[in-house]
Amino acid sequence: MSEHASSVDKPSASHRGAGSRSAFRPQHTRPVPLAKVAELLGLPHEGTAGVDLTGVALDSRSVEPGDLYVAVPGTGRHGASFVPPAIEAGAVAVLTDEAGAHLLALDEDEAVPVLVVGDARAAVGPVAALVFDSQPDSGPRPLLLGVTGTNGKTTTTYFVNSLFEALGHRTGLIGTIEIVAGGEPIPSRLTTPESTDVHALLALMREKGVTAASMEVSSHAIEYRRVDGVRYDAVGFTNLTQDHLDLHVTMEDYFAAKARLFTPERATRGVVVVDDPWGRRLADSAPIPVTTLSLAGAPADWRLADSRREGLGTAFELAGPDGRALRLRTGLPGAFNVANASLAALLVHAAGVPLERIQRAADDGDPFSVEVPGRMQLVGTRPAAVVDFAHNPDALERALAAVRPPDGTGRVIIVFGATGQRDQSKRPLMGAVAVRGAEVVIVTDDDPHDEDPAAIRGDVAEGARREDAARGLGRTIEEVAPRAAAIRRAVELAGEDDVVLVAGRGHEVFQEVKGVNHALDDRVELRDALVGRGFLSPVDEQIESTTDD
Repeated sequence: MSEHASSVDKPSASHRGAGSRSAFRPQHTRPVPLAKVAELLGLPHEGTAGVDLTGVALDSRSVEPGDLYVAVPGTGRHGASFVPPAIEAGAVAVLTDEAGAHLLALDEDEAVPVLVVGDARAAVGPVAALVFDSQPDSGPRPLLLGVTGTNGKTTTTYFVNSLFEALGHRTGLIGTIEIVAGGEPIPSRLTTPESTDVHALLALMREKGVTAASMEVSSHAIEYRRVDGVRYDAVGFTNLTQDHLDLHVTMEDYFAAKARLFTPERATRGVVVVDDPWGRRLADSAPIPVTTLSLAGAPADWRLADSRREGLGTAFELAGPDGRALRLRTGLPGAFNVANASLAALLVHAAGVPLERIQRAADDGDPFSVEVPGRMQLVGTRPAAVVDFAHNPDALERALAAVRPPDGTGRVIIVFGATGQRDQSKRPLMGAVAVRGAEVVIVTDDDPHDEDPAAIRGDVAEGARREDAARGLGRTIEEVAPRAAAIRRAVELAGEDDVVLVAGRGHEVFQEVKGVNHALDDRVELRDALVGRGFLSPVDEQIESTTDD
């Protein structure tokens, strides 16, 4: 087919299964000549004539007819090892590196053409953008906002999505909890999907009439090139605290990964919270126009001018340049959710929406009170029972401050653990944070992966006991496993005026132990424990279960 051939129909998402990777694909694609891909990569066109592409795949199991299969090095085997099943599934060409070409040892009789580049991983994003036609200058595409930072990415993108809906947009969302394209949810496995899926999703959103989308952008996504070839209309930065040092090794490397999002190749404008040194450094060094935001009194374009508690949430005012202001509220507890809502509003403004329209949307609705699964999610009220995703020292400290009863009555009881095969240095730090913020600390298992769960609990509990002794706090510290038993123990100890915070896993519904996923949902376990103690009736439990997600 020629470059201008008519579009080709793909199986719809309903036929492919909502949980499959191919559910990300648009139903209609315009064939792209392989020669055009070769030209993009600076390669000769020999052998590409007559070959047209309708998709790109990094995983041989997700290949569809008409795909370019990209074979890159993996943790165990090179992707070139899976070329035969990829061809059998319908791949019409292969893109790989020198090592992959050597493994293939292809001769002139090979069934499909092979393009060889120095770094196949680096080529994936631009090639996927070309094949899926997802570039903003290639035609109508959703307004696209990205959010990065250690904590707050998920909630901020949900707030952005909710605000866009209040503004009348048909919205899309790509993140940790779920992927939504025009109202159709697709379960999410990675904070940011692979670049082939990201570009396919942008094409799918355009096909479904999505006009505005928000995306979580993790440091892993930037480091592993999952957002290569994507250009955002605006990107936001929440904060940077210790996490993921198993990947980045140092905080400098972690910051450098985040900063790569704030470049002209990836974004038009940025909004940066400057309440930590990393945010101030990013705002000073970013080569794109940046709007700054401070909730803690630092010099910034926009500052928190006033705030007051309203129930669990907060009503607040932001003061900006030239006397401009935004009066907003969030129904979610905690100062960090004021920051998340503020960042969401300013991101939408940075993308071109006038402040007056944002103010009207905030006045007419309540876009920053949307429930975010597993993020400060309220399960019961007496005692207050909350599930949150906090899984690093800073997030844990913020979550504990957020649930502390303002009138000083009642205790805070926390249940948490640490993930195995991750940054071990944060384990004792999390234990220390817990005893500073809670009267009762119950250390349990998170996702141990292949580590000994008892050893992980020991690292966390040692940090808690050491901090408790050093400060003379006299906290109650227990180790309880498995996790469901720890949650029941917390509720056993709770009185009606207390707060039970179950932290670390949030929306997750499986616990991984030695490569096996065991069904475990903190929200369900906490509800069941509350019902068992008579704090919730079975009717209440049933109603909440059916309206949860």
